[in-house]
Amino acid sequence: MFNTQQIKQQEREAVKKQTQAEEQRVAEEQASAGKTRAAIEEEKAFRRGEVSIRDIIAPAALEVKPNHIRLGDKFVRTMFVINYPRFISVGWFAPIINLNETFDVAMFFYPVPSYVILKQLKKKVGNLEAQIISDAEKGAARDPIRETALRDAEALRDSLTQGTERFFQFALYITIYSDKEEQMDKLTEVVENLLGSRLIYSRKVLYQAEQGFNSTMPLNNDELMITFNMNSSPVASSFPFISSDLTSDNGILYGINRHNNSLILFDRFSLQNANSCVFATSGAGKSYAVKLEVLRSLMMGTEVIIIDPEKEYKHLCDAVGGTYINISLSSENKINPFDLPRSIGDNSRPEDIIRSGVISVKGLIKIMLGEAAEGQKKVITSKEDSIIDRALLETYAKKDITADADLSKVEPPVMADFQDILGGMEGGADLAERLKKYTEGTFSGLLNSPTTVEMNNQLVCFSVRDLEDELRPIAIYTIINYIWNVVRSEMRKRILVIDEAWWLMQHEDSSKFIYALIKRCRKYYLGVTTITQDVNDFLISPYGQAIVNNSALQLLMRQSPSSIDLIQKTFALTEGEKYLLLESGVGEGIFFAGSKHAAIKIVASYTEDQLITTDPRQLLEIEEAKKEFDEQMNNTISPKE
Repeated sequence: MFNTQQIKQQEREAVKKQTQAEEQRVAEEQASAGKTRAAIEEEKAFRRGEVSIRDIIAPAALEVKPNHIRLGDKFVRTMFVINYPRFISVGWFAPIINLNETFDVAMFFYPVPSYVILKQLKKKVGNLEAQIISDAEKGAARDPIRETALRDAEALRDSLTQGTERFFQFALYITIYSDKEEQMDKLTEVVENLLGSRLIYSRKVLYQAEQGFNSTMPLNNDELMITFNMNSSPVASSFPFISSDLTSDNGILYGINRHNNSLILFDRFSLQNANSCVFATSGAGKSYAVKLEVLRSLMMGTEVIIIDPEKEYKHLCDAVGGTYINISLSSENKINPFDLPRSIGDNSRPEDIIRSGVISVKGLIKIMLGEAAEGQKKVITSKEDSIIDRALLETYAKKDITADADLSKVEPPVMADFQDILGGMEGGADLAERLKKYTEGTFSGLLNSPTTVEMNNQLVCFSVRDLEDELRPIAIYTIINYIWNVVRSEMRKRILVIDEAWWLMQHEDSSKFIYALIKRCRKYYLGVTTITQDVNDFLISPYGQAIVNNSALQLLMRQSPSSIDLIQKTFALTEGEKYLLLESGVGEGIFFAGSKHAAIKIVASYTEDQLITTDPRQLLEIEEAKKEFDEQMNNTISPKE
């Protein structure tokens, strides 16, 4: 009995211990779970205190007004385009993109199947034709609006059918930001005016400010859905990311890019040729721009030679220590047109040099005789041309200049020697008589003397201002021929500036000579700049057109309405560029460099402006300031005893 009770007691104690262990285990598990829940709560509290990216970029508040949004401290307004003109130029949106303001732009393109549009266009064309026929039967006046719409619809049908165009619904939204509401209104007006100047009409959002803001967010979500029907070409012209950058690592500063206010830095010698042509009306700033290029090129070590018809470069030449050579009837500076071309390398044969000299002088003689016989239909006949050629060879031979002679020791003839030979030849008496005024008459002081000028300076300027208009083409031809002979004899980096080049384009021989010079000068590291204000006289000449085609650098400044159509055709300008040239201010235009071009504004520092200005009032002020300075210096410095 005792043993049974003892066993039961032991079993009860074992169950009790097991129960206590189970309760302890459960209590420990509950304590552990409590600790875990506390840690989780603490972790959540810690995470709530951290700053996320959304917290950083999100505004403090958003207030939606009827026509704008108050986004934190910013005022936000969205604008949308509702109508476009019949014609828009490429890059019309660039002025908006280049505004120095903060704004977002969204463009949505919705392609429309061509068959849908063709079906609608067919109905539209039928209605228009019916209306036009009905008006004609009633005797009503023609409606140009309907006729234009019919032509446009027919052209679009052809393009869609041929697959050269596609059709889109195009939506354009602009969201502007400002710190003040008044500033937002002003910026809105600026954008509306820029668009309105191109006949593109826009509106501000009204009771859709939030939808407009969301539409310009980078979410590709169009909540306004205000579209305009367009085909591929005008849609492509709306693309804003056009390149109008002409900045390079080397070269000189030509001006400011009016598209994006960047600098136009360019090296003309980096192009396929270094030739340049400048076209502008009087007072548009063409000489100012060229003088600025000359001044900056001199700082880069380039040699510059200038033919100055109006003494515009005298002040610049004196300021930089250049050589200014005045060519006139009474001047001591003379150039003999019979000077032989200088030897080019060791392989130049005497007969080739003589032949080149004869060809150059013959071109000059034709200009001279053309001036003497102005008004004749044919100035020089083929027989007279043969006589002149033979007389030139005999004139050189008279001075022992032959294929067997040592050309380094000979003395070239002058115009009087040629006249004597010509007068003694059969059929040459009349030609010799017409040359007398250049050897014995009024003009004898220009071409009938040995050469007395030297080109041994970094800047050399030839002035022909004091010559009569009749003599200017002759003198410029002679000067350019002399310069060309010097250039070919020694290769250096040079620029030749020919101002008022239209003087030479009046004669076939001189224009042919300039064209040949421009085609060949690249081989001798020479760049030729031709400047003219008489665009019609220059471009009507076949050689003038060829000179433009062989000039990799071109500067067009303000043009007159009478010549703008010829300019547009020659340079393949768009309508926008055409009107830009008509409306350009002084020092503004279009700068072409190879295949690139951009609107330019010529800018100069104060010091540069004082050296290159052509404004008569400013020049008088500079002269007066010089006189005052000299007087002050004379009064300050006392003579030594």
